[in-house]
Amino acid sequence: MATTFADHLRSLTDEALSALIQLRPDLVVPVPADISALAVRAQSRGSVARCLDGLDEFTLAVLDAARLSRAPETALTSVGAILELACDVEPEDVRVAIDRLRVRFLMFGGDDALHLVGAIDEVTSPYPAGLGRPADFLDPQAAALCADKAKLRRTVLAAPPGARAVLDRLTAGPPIGALGRDSHPTAPPATQKRTKGTAGEPVRWLVDNHVLVPISEAGRAPRPDGELVELPREVGLLLRRDTGPLGPLRPFPPIPEGTVRDPKSIDSAGAGQVMEAVRSTEALLEALAAEPAPVLRAGGLGVRDLKRLAKAAGLDEPGAGLLLEVAYAAGLLGEADAAGTSRSVTVSRASGVVDEIFLPTGAYDLWRALSIAQRWVSLARAWLAMTRQPGLIGRRDDRDRPINALAPDAERAGAPQARREGVLVLADLKPGTAPQFDEVLGLLAWQTPRRSRGREAAHRDALTSAAALGVTALGAVTSYGRLLFEDAEDTDGDPLGVRPGAAEPPGDVVRTLDALLPAPVDHVLVQADLSVVVPGPPEPELAAELDVIAEPESAGGASVFRVTAASMRRALDVGYTAADLHSLFRRRSRTPVPQTLTYMIDDAARRHGGLRAGSAGSYLRSDDEALLAEVMADKRLGSLGLRQIAPTVLVSPLQVARLLGGLREAGFAPVAEDAGGAAVLARPKVRRAPTRTSVVSRLADQAGPPLLAGPRLAGVVEQIRRGDIATRAARRAPVSVRAANGQGVPGLTSVQQHGQAMAVLQQAVREKARVWVGYVDSHGATLSRLVRPVSLSAGYLRAEDERTETLHTFALHRITAAVPDEEN
Repeated sequence: MATTFADHLRSLTDEALSALIQLRPDLVVPVPADISALAVRAQSRGSVARCLDGLDEFTLAVLDAARLSRAPETALTSVGAILELACDVEPEDVRVAIDRLRVRFLMFGGDDALHLVGAIDEVTSPYPAGLGRPADFLDPQAAALCADKAKLRRTVLAAPPGARAVLDRLTAGPPIGALGRDSHPTAPPATQKRTKGTAGEPVRWLVDNHVLVPISEAGRAPRPDGELVELPREVGLLLRRDTGPLGPLRPFPPIPEGTVRDPKSIDSAGAGQVMEAVRSTEALLEALAAEPAPVLRAGGLGVRDLKRLAKAAGLDEPGAGLLLEVAYAAGLLGEADAAGTSRSVTVSRASGVVDEIFLPTGAYDLWRALSIAQRWVSLARAWLAMTRQPGLIGRRDDRDRPINALAPDAERAGAPQARREGVLVLADLKPGTAPQFDEVLGLLAWQTPRRSRGREAAHRDALTSAAALGVTALGAVTSYGRLLFEDAEDTDGDPLGVRPGAAEPPGDVVRTLDALLPAPVDHVLVQADLSVVVPGPPEPELAAELDVIAEPESAGGASVFRVTAASMRRALDVGYTAADLHSLFRRRSRTPVPQTLTYMIDDAARRHGGLRAGSAGSYLRSDDEALLAEVMADKRLGSLGLRQIAPTVLVSPLQVARLLGGLREAGFAPVAEDAGGAAVLARPKVRRAPTRTSVVSRLADQAGPPLLAGPRLAGVVEQIRRGDIATRAARRAPVSVRAANGQGVPGLTSVQQHGQAMAVLQQAVREKARVWVGYVDSHGATLSRLVRPVSLSAGYLRAEDERTETLHTFALHRITAAVPDEEN
C-alpha cells in the first residue's frame, strides 16, 4: 500500500499537495526528502492521530461508516456503501465529509475503490460507530442466530425488560460488558454501575440465548469482575433500526442559544476589566517588591504569601493566582537569590534556609512605562501561550498535596490549545452572542470530540480566565479579544515584511483597545483635605510622580491619592526641593492648591536636612546644637548608641542606613551626606529579579508545525518535488544501457548499434522525453545519465539533467547507448 499511496500523492497537483500540507503541517517538520518520505510520514500513527484530533463529530462518523463498509476480501469501500450506512442525512453532507477525509489523505482512491490509511485502525476505537464485531467472528452459535433474521427478531422481542435495558445500553456503545464470576453477572461497564442480587440475571439470559457472546482478552490476567461479553454487530444494527446504523448523526454543529448583547456594551465592560487586570497585576508586583515572598522547597508560592498578596491587591485568591501566573509567563516576575545577588542558587533547599525569593524582574520597570493597552496585550499574549493552568491552584494532586501558585504541579502541556479552543468558539459566533458554559462545551465536543474528551475542566478554566483578564465580557468575546487570534501581518504578499510603503496591518489590538480605554490624563484635582483625585488613567510620568509625592488610597477609573507628611519627606529624600514641589502641584492640579498643602511642603522642607548623617560607623552633625541635645535626650534613640564628640557632631557604631531609619522612625528628618559634606538625595535602590524571557518569546523559538501559506508553502512543495525527481533520477540505469557500457549482462548484446541510439535521441528531442544515455567520458570511464535532450546538431547532444538543473553536452561519437525512460 505504501507504493500505491506514494503514487497517489505524486499524482496530485501542486495546489492539492499544498492543501494537504496546510491541513497537516506536521508532515513537513522537517521537510521530507521526497514524495515517498512524505507518504510514509502521512501514514504514521502519530500524524494520523493528530489529523483525526482536528476532525468534527460528523466527519468521524463518516469515517466509521467507511471502516464498517469495507469489503473483507479487498479492504476497500465505496462512496455508495458509505451513503447507504449514513442514510439518515443528506447525501451531499456525507460527500462533503468524504471530501474532507480525502483532502487530508486519510482516504484516497476512486469513488468505487476507496482506500483507508492503515494507521486509522490503530489509533481509533476497535468498535467503529460503537458496533461490535460480526457474529461469525465471535461465535458460531451467535452467527447462526444472526443468519436467521426472523429468529433474531423474535429472540430480541422475547427478552425480559431487564435484558432489553442492557441491550439498549450496549447498542449505544461501546458494545462491551462484564459478566460476573458468581451467579449474578454485572451490567455493562459503559454504564459505570454494578448491579446486585438478581440484577445480573438479564445478562445471563442474553448469553444463554446467544444474543451476547462471552469473549476473552488475550494476553491479560483474568478480570476480577468476570469475563467480558460483546454485542454482535448484527444485533446492534437491528436495535438501531430507528436511529440508523451509525446512530444519531449531526451533520452541523449545535447552535448555542445564548443571550445576544450589544457589542458596544461588551467592549465597554471588557475595557473596564482590562484596566482592573493591569492595575491588579501592578499592585501584586509592587507588594512583592516591598516584601518578597520565599520560593517553597518544592517550588511555587506559599498559601500564606498568596493570601497576603491577594489582600494587598484587593483580590480573591484565585484571581491573584491567575495574575501572578500570567505575570510570571510574561517575564515580569521571577526568582532571585535571597542573599541579594542575581547568581543562580546552588544552596540545597534541604538545609531549611530560604534560597530564593519571588521579585519583579527588570522587565517590570519597562512594562510600567507602557500604555495600558500595551501592558494588557503583553499579559494577554503570555496568557494564551503559557503552559500552566491557573484553575488548578488550591486543588490537590494525585498524592493529595495542594497545588500552589507558580508551582510545577500546575504545568499542563495542553493548556494553550484548550485556552485557544475555548475563546475561538466564542469568536466564531455572531458578535455579541453570550452562550452558557455548557453550550460552549457541547459545541467543542462536536467540533473536536477526540481532543475535547476529558478536557472540560481546562476549557472552563480558560473561559473563566478570559473573563478575568477582559478578553471576554458579559459572556461574549470582545472586539479586541478577537484580534488576539488574528495574524497581524499579511505574509502572502510580503513574506519578509520589507516592501516599501506596505500597508499597516488591518487588525491592531493595541489601537482597537486604545480607542476603548479612557485617554491618559496629565493632571490631578487637589482637594482641601489633601486628597489628590486622578480623573482617569495617569500618564506614565504622572504615575511616577504620584508614587513619590502621595500615598494611594483607592484605584479604579478615577484613582485617589493622599498627600501626607511622610510622602513629602519621601519626595525631599529623592531630590525634590520645596520649589520643585510647589511647581509640580501648580502644574499638575486643575484646582487651586490648598494653603494647607503649601504650609506642609514648607514645613517639611524647613525641617528636612536639619540633621546630617555620615559614616564613622556613622556620624550625625548639625549646626543646631539644641537639636543635637534633643536627639541625645530622646530615650527612643538609645539603641543607636549615639555619642557626642563635639558640640555639633554625634557618632554611632551603626551604619548610616540604620541610623537614618532609627531617626526617621522617631520623627526626625535627617539626610545623608557624602565625604565632601554634600547632601545625598537619591531614590532608594529597588531590588529586581534577573530578567526572564517571556513565554511568548520562548514558544516562538521552539520547533513546531509551521503555519505555511503563500511563497513559503510554494517553496516547500517545490523542494519536495525536486527531491522526488532527484530520487527517481538516482535509480539504476536500464540493463541495456549497462550492457552497452561494457558490463556483462546475460542474454543481451554487448553494445547497441550507434544508429539505433541516434534514432532514440532524435525521437526524444521531438517529444521532449527523458532518455538514459550511456557514454564514455574523457578519462575513458563508462557512465550513464538520465537527461532530457534539448538539441542534436554539429556532432553534439545537448541535454538537461533535471536532478541537478544543469545543461550537459555530449559528443555523439562517445555515446554508446540511448534508451527511453520507462517512467516518462
